[in-house]
Amino acid sequence: MNYNQADGLQGEGGSGAEEDMLIFAEEDPAVPEAAEPGRERWEVLIIDDEQQVHQVTKLVLGDFAFDGKKLAFYSAYSAAEGKALIAAHPNAALVLLDVVMEHDSAGLEVVQYIREELLNSAVRIILRTGQPGQAPEQSVIMNYDINDYKEKTELTSQKLFTTVVTALRSYRDIKVIEKSRTGLEEIIKSSPRLFEVQSMRRFASGVLTQLTSIVRVHQDALHCSFAVTRGQEDIFILAASGEYESMRGRRARDVVPPAVITSIEEAFLRKQTVYGGDDITIYFQSKMGMENVIYMNSVASLTEWDRYMVEIYCANVSVAFENIYLNEELESTQREIIYTLGEITENRSRETGHHVKRVAEYSRLLALKYGLSEEEADIIHLASPMHDVGKVGIPDAILNKPGSLTEDEFEVMKTHASLGYDMLKHSHKQVLHAAAIIAQQHHEKYDGSGYPLGRSGEDIHIYGRITAIADVFDALCSDRVYKKAWELERVLDLLVREKGRHFDPRLVDLFMENLHEILAIKNQYSESAAEAAT
Repeated sequence: MNYNQADGLQGEGGSGAEEDMLIFAEEDPAVPEAAEPGRERWEVLIIDDEQQVHQVTKLVLGDFAFDGKKLAFYSAYSAAEGKALIAAHPNAALVLLDVVMEHDSAGLEVVQYIREELLNSAVRIILRTGQPGQAPEQSVIMNYDINDYKEKTELTSQKLFTTVVTALRSYRDIKVIEKSRTGLEEIIKSSPRLFEVQSMRRFASGVLTQLTSIVRVHQDALHCSFAVTRGQEDIFILAASGEYESMRGRRARDVVPPAVITSIEEAFLRKQTVYGGDDITIYFQSKMGMENVIYMNSVASLTEWDRYMVEIYCANVSVAFENIYLNEELESTQREIIYTLGEITENRSRETGHHVKRVAEYSRLLALKYGLSEEEADIIHLASPMHDVGKVGIPDAILNKPGSLTEDEFEVMKTHASLGYDMLKHSHKQVLHAAAIIAQQHHEKYDGSGYPLGRSGEDIHIYGRITAIADVFDALCSDRVYKKAWELERVLDLLVREKGRHFDPRLVDLFMENLHEILAIKNQYSESAAEAAT
């Protein structure tokens, strides 16, 4: 397969004379053409068993550029080398492939390897053959997934130039479509997750992750919220990634670099997205007026389509933010109602008003130390204040009796566990369902001697076991109508003695191991602290 400038790659109007033939030095096929540092290039693989084909192709296309990028050439001289080369360069844009190498159909085997084994449908494959009779064009085009077929004798420099431009344009458009499809998939996959998160900060962190994934930018990003606290306007960092990660939860003006905070403040001031040279500050606002910006750097390569996807994504995120905010407002209202109901019960029985708050905090702490998830710990924190809600059905004469209860009176008092369960059991809401369990089981004992069900060990729901120790500890540490508060040492001695009898042994150990945190809660919600606050 003689293939030189005279009979294959001649310039338009070239003479093809013997003296026009070029002689080239040997080259290292493994080393690509030198690329400028930091400049991206189109990867072109030349797979041909003729050394001169590689040399002439590189000569003709040496100064070629498309979309501002030059070519980086990689060479292979057999089908076996070609397979290894394409496997090592999955982002190659173009393969210039000979048909006849080790054998008559070697190049066609490479085509099948690329399409069927590597499943690479993006790279453009141009077959170049000096022996068209070995691989007829019509047959090859119909049976193999190639993009062009050229006889080497017809390839002038201009035709090669045109062929490469057409192939690269096609490859570029395919990659744009693939990236757009991937971004759309990320948006679709992220949609349900956006509504699963329970807190604004976790949600904001998820938004950052999804957005940087969609546009494939550097992971350095900030998600800031504009808020008014104590009459002053401020910008807070809800979420951060990359080099900004340590800034999460802080005031933006305290930690963000001056150039970045300037972009963020400008977006808030103009109430619109601000595009810089290498950064973008995305502004979005909910219907309720909640203002947020997302700052990302290293985005100089964003296309118009990328920017459009970002804007669409953030428009949907603003709706999700509003829903999360409304959900948090609803949860806050529910929490206040639950605390209020718990306090009404405690006040009716003339017990301390902060008892339910302390039990809630103790229960949440123990739940986390026990290994329950944040979500479950939050549930028990919300539900445990309802543990004694059944006392609303106990007569005042028994509920507020200053002395010891008779046996019959105690039997009536014990019914508050079942009464509370009956009041709450019909709800399908997660928190109220948990509250029903707690109301029913917080007087069960680990050894089975408790009431109303006489359950033992781990047959008692973990919510009930946790609330039991929290309730007893706080009750013994507080004044009641029928007793004075016990000293701390006496209370702790009782907890240890009742380990494995009244209380779950593991929970007693966790309680004692984390006593400093328990006592901090006790002091924070003490009656004296409450009086000082008012």
